Amino acid sequence: MSQVHAPEYRLLAELEAAFDILIERTEALLSVYQQSPSEAWAFQTEASTEWLRHALLDFWYQDGQDGRATRSHVGLVAADDSLLQHVAAVNAAKAEFAALLARIRDAHPPLIAEIKAVLPFRHPELHQHLRGSGLARLHLKQCWRAIPVAEAPVARVRLAWYTSGRSIKRLSVREAEQKLLVLDSDAPHVRIQLRKLAGLPSDEPLAQVQSQAPLMRANLFFAEPLDDGRTRRALNVALPVFIPAPRGRLPDRNEPPATPPESRTRARRRDERLEAEPFLPSLRIHRYRDATP
Repeated sequence: MSQVHAPEYRLLAELEAAFDILIERTEALLSVYQQSPSEAWAFQTEASTEWLRHALLDFWYQDGQDGRATRSHVGLVAADDSLLQHVAAVNAAKAEFAALLARIRDAHPPLIAEIKAVLPFRHPELHQHLRGSGLARLHLKQCWRAIPVAEAPVARVRLAWYTSGRSIKRLSVREAEQKLLVLDSDAPHVRIQLRKLAGLPSDEPLAQVQSQAPLMRANLFFAEPLDDGRTRRALNVALPVFIPAPRGRLPDRNEPPATPPESRTRARRRDERLEAEPFLPSLRIHRYRDATP
């Protein structure tokens, strides 16, 4: 191995070891649960040990899946101290895996493709359904996303769809102009937006808004106030929530609708900082209210 490639392959070796530890700890968690299954609930399916195995080891892309999207496995699991310790160990392994991956993305981005090709074949039993496909299709984010855990015993859980999520990226006028110029600059609607942009001060900040896919949110109401006085917590649920339950029983819970509502269910905040209508519709770019004359 040449000296040039030594650092990146050292990182790859570290990531392979971190992936092995993640799988081993997840298997240990599942083994503990299988030996003494506690009460569990799964959204729109049976809360079996096989369901939990699939939820915690679902690291793969599916045909037609958007590369930016992840699959959710909504559920609740009553957990004793032993099971919670195993969850903490899995989450620590996920955090280490994510940290190594971030270092590789920063220092050696081309190595990501090799990672997706190499890691799955270290544990072929995990991707039997991919045999013959010719693609590894490892979904890295689904590997490192943490398992949600309640900090303390919970009296009740209320699950509801959250449809108002969005990501906001701050842009300069110059950056917005560059994005418009990537489009067809001869198109009338693009020319109109370029003229509007030219009328803004060059130092005015803008915001590009991306609506996020609906997700399930769990509102946890603690049996006793926490040390900091909090009595509840809201969690976005992508994986089953493990809830401290020494007796192995889940708290009172509701059954959320099978599908999210078709329209926004929350009123717009009075202190909303962005204008309601996009300033540059083609790019979903808005002005900030305090910047408007």
